[in-house]
Amino acid sequence: MATPKNAQTPAPKLRADARRNRDKLVEVAAQAFAEKGVETSLEEIARQAGVGIGTLYRHFPTREHLVELVYRRELTALAAAADELAANHPADKALELWMLRFVGYMATKRGMANSLKIIASSNTTLFAEGFGTIRQALDRLLTNGREANLIRSDIGQADLMHAMSSIYSIPDSPEWRASGNRLIMLLMDGLRVRS
Repeated sequence: MATPKNAQTPAPKLRADARRNRDKLVEVAAQAFAEKGVETSLEEIARQAGVGIGTLYRHFPTREHLVELVYRRELTALAAAADELAANHPADKALELWMLRFVGYMATKRGMANSLKIIASSNTTLFAEGFGTIRQALDRLLTNGREANLIRSDIGQADLMHAMSSIYSIPDSPEWRASGNRLIMLLMDGLRVRS
């Protein structure tokens, strides 16, 4: 499989319909990768997005191009969710909802694991930048929770990131996501300040 060599260069300006097609392909691919893994048929992704396979290949010449864009999209959405949730919920609830979204991010990442390994061999900054973005989002949520006296002050971002990342190691099964969500609720029980 070819590795995307210029996946970080900005995409050319697209017409509105082409942009919609591209966005729909990425959305459908993210869901398919989370549910069925990265080996999901590209023809099926194109069909579910309502476009032909030629349209998919015009936007994404290789599977790895599509995987990398899905990965970047998931990272961006997860980071943006931290601020959105913080603005609309009490600090402890915002942290809880964000951590549940983190499980969804991990589900998509698990589905793309083999292709992400290929991409990592040629794009060493992708994962470092992504991990930094996630750590910053989590740190903001923890800080908000501590300042509101809703989250314990003795738990650091690194500790919580290690605990959440361990969810990735749950054996693959249809219950994986539900199990991950239960573990998040268990973590939240330990994080909340008891009155």
